[in-house]
Amino acid sequence: MIPIAGHQTLPLHEALSAVDVGQVRRVIRQGAYGRQTHGLATGKLQANLIILPRDFSADFLRYCKNNSKPLPLIGVNRIGSPFIPQLGDIDLRTDVPSYDVYRFGILADRSSDILAHWRDDFAAFAIGSGYSFEHALAKRGVRLRRPDACKALPKFRTTIPTGPAGPFAGNFVVTMRAIRRQDLDSVYAVTARFPHAHGAPIHIGDPKAIGIGCLDRPDWGDPMTIGSGEVPVFWASGMTAFEALQRAKPDIAITHSPGHMLLTDLDGRAEVGSFRVF
Repeated sequence: MIPIAGHQTLPLHEALSAVDVGQVRRVIRQGAYGRQTHGLATGKLQANLIILPRDFSADFLRYCKNNSKPLPLIGVNRIGSPFIPQLGDIDLRTDVPSYDVYRFGILADRSSDILAHWRDDFAAFAIGSGYSFEHALAKRGVRLRRPDACKALPKFRTTIPTGPAGPFAGNFVVTMRAIRRQDLDSVYAVTARFPHAHGAPIHIGDPKAIGIGCLDRPDWGDPMTIGSGEVPVFWASGMTAFEALQRAKPDIAITHSPGHMLLTDLDGRAEVGSFRVF
């Protein structure tokens, strides 16, 4: 536990959930918080982070544009710069709670910063996250069952194909939430207004219809049971990029660890419109 003014006696995740996004990022930058980011920086857009060598950047940009549902692009850096100014006072090398480093598509390292890995030819892509619309659902009275701060929402590979670009291809990955049947209309209406956070669900109901064999065994994250009166609801996930990276096999690729998002200054409540990437 670290001192946060007015919240010294609270567990760290609970204390951070009560302060602004800049304070949360400072704690992460110090290496003092390395857990999931759900419930933090309420009202701000959280983002997936993908970092690639320059030689792969043009194809990956096209891949994002071809697949804007799972990969809604909200910002890119200048090649070699560890900053994306339009997202806030952020250092891409230190401001994610946990990073995954891939070598030729295989996870090689997981760390709290990537200072030792940073290269002058790196291109960085920030992709909006579905964590960003949860506050709006809560305001509409939608009750979401959340994992605790040490767990992540379940994510599954599907049989839904993406639009390929160069070496990047693969199928959609989806995030599942258990939603009460009476909330389905509200959930669809609210999340549709957040295109930069994956928007409306892509599937509701039978998981086998999109190639998911068993909800008890997610490909990432932790299982979530479907209770009485609930329905499994599936959103496109930024983890779709992980599948594509494993196929493209760049010599190095760096991402956030699943559930450990980049917290931006962008207003997650800005439900429509677009961000200028270039």
